[in-house]
Parts: sequence; structure tokens; C-alpha cells
Amino acid sequence: MSRIYLIDDHAIMRDGLRVVLEVAGHEVIGEAAGPTPALADLGRLDPDVVLLDLRLGQRSGLELLAELNKRGMALRVIVLTMSDQPRHVTEALRLGARGYLLKGSASSELLQAVETVAAGGRFLSPQAAEFAASALTEGGGTDGEALSPRERQILLLVAQGATSSAIGEALHLSPKSVDTYRSRLMKKLGLNDIAGLVKWALREGMISLDEH
Repeated sequence: MSRIYLIDDHAIMRDGLRVVLEVAGHEVIGEAAGPTPALADLGRLDPDVVLLDLRLGQRSGLELLAELNKRGMALRVIVLTMSDQPRHVTEALRLGARGYLLKGSASSELLQAVETVAAGGRFLSPQAAEFAASALTEGGGTDGEALSPRERQILLLVAQGATSSAIGEALHLSPKSVDTYRSRLMKKLGLNDIAGLVKWALREGMISLDEH
């Protein structure tokens, strides 16, 4: 059976995954709520499979995948997320994820994904496969690939309604620096105002209507 590492910012989700996996005979060797502690563990523990959420508070699981690539850490990662954005599927696969599964999937599908990826294969749930095909068919559009991790943090906080002063305090930046980052990221995304930024963040699954 496989040695598995969990990355999800909700403890109750990690607890539930641990139960499902361990009942099936797998071993959960570690867990983290975000990219920083995960990176500290992954090289040391060398899990067979990593289960990764895409929304990790103010950070993105895509950032972690990019960092793993940068460090040359060829881990077998399955994205397990609520995001049904087609571009998230294609970007996760481009960054090296071996599987993509929605959190609404059945436990049996999760276990199948773990076994397939642990054996060296790839696993896309039927929904994820449709999303990937949709992204390839539609093409075009502006994505956030060109944004730096800091710009993505500021984009998320702006979209959530935080002021420049509040963002600066949270990220240890001056309000003027926050405004500079905001102007730069909006230029990269081809956006003209905050309303457009909020719509972009909603479309990309970075925020939900409830939290906004």
C-alpha cells in the first residue's frame, strides 16, 4: 500500500481523508495546511503520493506545484479540489500533477486515483477530463500564469474586499507598495477596475460568491 502526504488548509478535510485512506490500508505519513510546511516535509518524507488542494488560504496549490518543479522534486501529486475551472485542470497537469479529482467524488474514485498514480499512471476523474477538453477547445482568455506569488496573494485579498492598508499590514508592505503590485497585476491581466478583478477571481475559482 502507499505512503501518502496530505495538503489541505481544512483540518476536518485532512481528518476525513486520513480515515478513508487508512481504512483502505494506505499510510498517511504527514500533512500540512499550506505550501511552506509541506515543502519542509516532502523532501524528507518522500511520499508515494501527495494529495493537494488548490486553495490553501491565501496561497495556491499551483504555486506549490511550480516550486516542486523548480526544486526538481518529481513527486506524484493528485490535485483534490473543489475547483471545476477548466484552466486549473490544464495548468495543474502542465505543472506536473499526475491526477485531478473533485472533492465531491466518491471515496472509491479517490482510492482508484491513489492506486493508479502510485503505480506510475495518471488519473483524471470524468469531470476533470471534460474540463481539460473544454479548456483545450475554448482556448484563449487571460490566465494568471504570469503573476508572481506575491501578486496572486494581493489579487486574492483585493478581490475579497481588503483595503491597501489592510493588505499591507497582513503582508508587511506599505500601502503604496500594495497599490503598485495591484496596478501591475491588473495590467498583466488586462483589467481596468476592481470590479473586473473580482469577476476574474470568481471565474478562476479564487473566490466564491459567498465569501465575496
